[in-house]
Parts: sequence; C-alpha cells; structure tokens
Amino acid sequence: MKRTTRTHHADIDALQARIGLRLAARLSEQNRALPGDISERLRVARDQAMQRARAAHLLSPVAAPALAHAASGSVALGPDTPWWLRLMSATPLLLLLAGLLLIQHTHELSQIRAAAEVDADLLADDLPPDAYRDPGFFEFLKQRQP
Repeated sequence: MKRTTRTHHADIDALQARIGLRLAARLSEQNRALPGDISERLRVARDQAMQRARAAHLLSPVAAPALAHAASGSVALGPDTPWWLRLMSATPLLLLLAGLLLIQHTHELSQIRAAAEVDADLLADDLPPDAYRDPGFFEFLKQRQP
C-alpha cells in the first residue's frame, strides 16, 4: 500500500515530537541534580531552541506553498499550485509528443520517397512491369550477373 506524502510527513512530525518529549523528560530528570543557576540557563536555552524550531517549522511551508517535497527528493504539485506552474510542468510532455509526431512524419516522407524512386526506376526501365512479376525473371537476373 502506497502512502501519500502528507501522511508520510505527518508520521515524521509525530515521531519527531515523541523523540523531543522523551529528550525533554530525560533532561528534566537530570536537571534536578544540577545547581539552580545552571538549570535556569538550560531552561532558557531550551526555550530559545524550541522558539527557533517553531519559527523554522512555520517558515518552511511559507517558502514554497505550492510544492510538497517527497521523501525521495522529488517535488509534487499541490492543489494550490498556480496555473502557470502546472502548464510549465506539462511542457516536457508536450515537447515529447511533438517530437514523436515529427519523427513519424519524417519516417513517412522517407518511405514515400523510397517508393517513388522504385516506381520511377520501374517506369524508366526497358522491361515492362509485368516482367518483374514473372517467376522466371529472378532466374534471368541470376544468370545475367557474373
């Protein structure tokens, strides 16, 4: 079963929150054995670190609201993606389709030219076209070649 990116991010966020709570509990347990001034400095440092982490977490969705980063490093378009970005994401597919159509057209033209050369050679030859359908004609050609 394939997980969505949002579910995956929610799982990661929940795991990070649990780890953070465990670390905070362990630090609080060990904090009781420290002198008062050191424990107060540690509490202030933890509060500052939590404020920075919250600010960084709040700023990351604002930096790219239309893009959702997957765990594999790819980027997916979200529902609030601007129309021009969606159009630009379809451009490689349109270019590929145009290239395939150009290749098909070129191939058809080369086949038409080859068939036209064969027809021109048949019509310009001294033999009538019915001679080429004769089964004995291939034997005649084999005998003529040295």
